[in-house]
Amino acid sequence: MHNRENRPCITRIVVLKIAYSGVKFCSGQEGRIRIVAHLFAATTGTDSDWVVKLIDVYPDNYPEEPKMAGYQLMIVDEIFRGRFRESFEQPAPIAPNQVNEYVFNLHSNNHSFLKGHRVMVQVQSTWFPLYDRNPQKFVENIFAASPSDYQVATERVYESSRYPSHLTLPLIKSQ
Repeated sequence: MHNRENRPCITRIVVLKIAYSGVKFCSGQEGRIRIVAHLFAATTGTDSDWVVKLIDVYPDNYPEEPKMAGYQLMIVDEIFRGRFRESFEQPAPIAPNQVNEYVFNLHSNNHSFLKGHRVMVQVQSTWFPLYDRNPQKFVENIFAASPSDYQVATERVYESSRYPSHLTLPLIKSQ
């Protein structure tokens, strides 16, 4: 579990913040949750990283612990390299500007969403310096990429009836 404040991350331009303010817990929900990301996304490059974070947002007015008001607690997170979307054994370049579905497990965690808390999902295309930089260009070995391999790319995440990006977030009540 990551006991890390997440608010500083939302000021970075590479972060797409999706606040599900409509999902507010009326009573405590706890249990083991298995989270799967389903991203429909495109890049102008031939490789890209996708980072997804699930965050528990504390209420803005939190009299029980005023310092925790608005706190963003990262519950689970995962990074997925686009080149592995079809196989981990045979990485392949991404067709530029083509929408692909990326499905990856954010793993599971025991967590209690308390009354009044909200769920936030953040999607970003890099997590440097926590993870190595992706040159946004498919190269055989990313660790051997030369400076000329690195390029600027634009990533787009889609959320529509045709491209329904979402998280599978089953809540399982504790026994």
